[in-house]
Amino acid sequence: MPSLNRRTLLAGAALPLFAINTRPARAADFSLKLANNAPLTHPQSIRQQEAADRIKAATNGAVEIQLFPNNQLGSDTDMLSQLRSGAIDFFTLSGLILATLVPAASINGIGFAFKDYDTVWKAMDGKLGAYVRSEIDKRGLIAMDKMWDNGFRQITSSTHPIRTPADLKGFKIRVPVSPLWTSMFTALGASPISINFAEVYSALQTKIAEGQENPLTLIQIAKLYEVQKYVSMTSHMWDGFWMLGNKRSFSALPADAQAIVARELNKSALDERADIAKLNGSVADDLKSKGLEFVEVDKPAFREALKTAGFYAEWKNKYGEEAWGILESQVGSLS
Repeated sequence: MPSLNRRTLLAGAALPLFAINTRPARAADFSLKLANNAPLTHPQSIRQQEAADRIKAATNGAVEIQLFPNNQLGSDTDMLSQLRSGAIDFFTLSGLILATLVPAASINGIGFAFKDYDTVWKAMDGKLGAYVRSEIDKRGLIAMDKMWDNGFRQITSSTHPIRTPADLKGFKIRVPVSPLWTSMFTALGASPISINFAEVYSALQTKIAEGQENPLTLIQIAKLYEVQKYVSMTSHMWDGFWMLGNKRSFSALPADAQAIVARELNKSALDERADIAKLNGSVADDLKSKGLEFVEVDKPAFREALKTAGFYAEWKNKYGEEAWGILESQVGSLS
């Protein structure tokens, strides 16, 4: 049987999958970079490293993926540029930030659209996710089938509890660099400030921002409880990460290797979803023990405020009838 060398890989030689799995260990023919913005201890980073290890084993060392977690290669916007140029081969990015390049990618973040995880995964593993992937493909990138969970987002504050939309009036809240976030919190009367995640802790510590919003697991892992006092359980947006790939880099792999990479990255995405689900059951108690005060909110009031402010009508117009129709077919009427 021929050896799995770079020439045969690039030529797309039709080697059976078992050949990749049973050859002796050898140096990598393809060395790829995978970057994220999650701390090393976050389930996203842990599961991505596991995927890289499985890919290396399954390709008998021919495909080696090096993980660069925790914004090691720059901010989200920096790494998106690197992904597009090919300096990075894979990158997990929130669809809400990817929207600066692919407008439809932020549609999963429409305020108060998803009531629970069952609704999220039905949509994102189904028609809505397929639509967004097709839009990503048009921009020269690829997206794996399974999104990674970042969780439902909650608002934290160092100054006062947020219970109703009125409590957000003039509130200086850090948001990611994404038009949807800015639009939503402006519609709710707040004063959003766009800051990349790597600078969030210092922005809260120095009072550049009074508060921020993130899933509980990230609030815990990034130790934001050290510089915040209240967490309001708004669950105002569901946020997930697309596993993005540079189309040229991925296409350079032979078909067998492409299948292995996609399979293992998708498997780890499902594993990470399960991790987040387990953490959600325990992280609240841990944050309470660290002094963070939990606040229940009037969710219908927030949704009504967005509707009254024209938020849903504005974004329906921006996304277009097709995308909005797919969203509402999954979550029900919003406007």
